Amino acid sequence: MHIGIYPGSFDPVTNGHLDIVRRASSLCDKLIIAVARNQDKRSLFATEERVSMLIECCSDDINNVEVVSFDGLLVDYCRQKEVSFIVRGLRAIADFEYEHAIALMNKKLAPDVETVFLMASAEYSFVSSRMVKEVASYKGDISSLVPDCVIPRLMKRLCSV
Repeated sequence: MHIGIYPGSFDPVTNGHLDIVRRASSLCDKLIIAVARNQDKRSLFATEERVSMLIECCSDDINNVEVVSFDGLLVDYCRQKEVSFIVRGLRAIADFEYEHAIALMNKKLAPDVETVFLMASAEYSFVSSRMVKEVASYKGDISSLVPDCVIPRLMKRLCSV
């Protein structure tokens, strides 16, 4: 069984993330979407909320996906779950430099786990969770950038911050 893992903070999940999920899920028998519990990063949504949004977004049309959260080193989690490869989405050259360094470190720590890079689809190549939050904070239209279920949660969270 080929198991892939798509790790990230997903704060919040965007349509770009879901595009990568759909494409990556066709490359493996099972795709684990792994929401990182980042202690160094201040998240807008709690880990459980991010997991919940991803489950809701994937439940209708992607059958081979499991959404989880994890702590610690990704490669340790990969070994525990017998993951074959890590999926990373790339939007631009700047993403590649950062992701390349992480892939090399992961390969050093877990030589048996590959990293697969998927280029963002053109329509999502500029979308990031950070930009979505900024546009939403000014009440801009984010309807083409995030799944419908994210919009009310995001607007409620930003209005109460």
